[in-house]
Amino acid sequence: MKKKQSYYLTFAAICFTVLMAVNYQLNALNYFRNLTTSTLFGSSKIEPSEITNTSDNSIQIALLLDTSNSMDGLIEQTKSQLWKIVSELSNTDKDGQTPNLQIALYEYGNDGLPARSGHIRQVMPFTSNMDLLSEKLFNLSTNGGEEYCGQVIQTSLDNLSWSNTEDGLRLIYIAGNEGFNQGPVSHSNACRAANDHGIVVNTIFCGPQHTGINLGWKTAAQLTGGAFASIDHNQVTTYTATPYDNQIEQLNQELNTTFIPYGDKGVEYLQNVTTQDANASSYSRSNVADRAVFKSSKMYKNDAWDFVDAFEKDKSILKDKSKLPTKYKGKKAVEIEADIKNEKARRDNIKQQIQDLSKKRKQHIKENRVETETINLEKSMLKSIEKQAKKKGYKIKN
Repeated sequence: MKKKQSYYLTFAAICFTVLMAVNYQLNALNYFRNLTTSTLFGSSKIEPSEITNTSDNSIQIALLLDTSNSMDGLIEQTKSQLWKIVSELSNTDKDGQTPNLQIALYEYGNDGLPARSGHIRQVMPFTSNMDLLSEKLFNLSTNGGEEYCGQVIQTSLDNLSWSNTEDGLRLIYIAGNEGFNQGPVSHSNACRAANDHGIVVNTIFCGPQHTGINLGWKTAAQLTGGAFASIDHNQVTTYTATPYDNQIEQLNQELNTTFIPYGDKGVEYLQNVTTQDANASSYSRSNVADRAVFKSSKMYKNDAWDFVDAFEKDKSILKDKSKLPTKYKGKKAVEIEADIKNEKARRDNIKQQIQDLSKKRKQHIKENRVETETINLEKSMLKSIEKQAKKKGYKIKN
């Protein structure tokens, strides 16, 4: 009798386990079937940004960062190397034109985020405003967690405004240090979905290369023809000082005086420009120089809040009295236009000086930099971006 009861109990336990597994899969399926931005991020709804350029000449990068407890070094590298990365990308050319660069930011693996979202948060939708991206980066903190790579990739596919052009460069970079196959969403299905839409998934493992390979990071990248890299995420970013850094920093400050804020958030965005200058400066003067080089490039456009850029984009803005900056209230259109043209000429002159000094600075760094074999976030990203951009007809000029 006891033996028969034991059989019944074992059979019941097996049935219960199977039912729980089935229920888990059904819940996951229903969750994604009903997924919306509001349910994913709770009451703080984040709308995807509008694509400002839907032409073939665009570069979109979704950056997915693990913000669990062990990833403080990764966040530091991202903050300290952002301006080096985008300043290099500002030298990109396709068919004689400068592409529109947009970067989105997600964090995952953070226990401070709702479990129903898979501990995932869209920090920033696609944006060309790198000042705003920098601000969001500096607000990140680690706490964690459960790292679901497949789910954060699928979430970025579902909720970002990806360009649908065939020739546009669309990339995902996911960085972390746990097994790639965790969570309710199949990482292989997510990567194949990306591949079907012409989006390349690049993986960056924070730790030894052999560990990353064993945990599936290399295989995941191969599913889309992406690159796999392993980095020392705790390596502190080093900079090579040059004789040109101080002058570039002074020109950067002068460049800030050419901005004319307009609209409800114009002043706020201008203040953020100087805040991000200060954040860059907290690492080194060389980092400020990298930031200034990007600010002097054609990729740095602020027509949403700077009247000089807005006028260059659409001269009819002068007819909209509600958008006139305070300094232009009551002035005639001809006076306003003359002043804007003067500021534009002054700005162009400052930018050209920064670009000229940048060439000398790069040559100095090339001749004096001590190269190490250690790969960091910046090196891994720029190497793979250059290779994948070339396939799409883009060229990053050194």
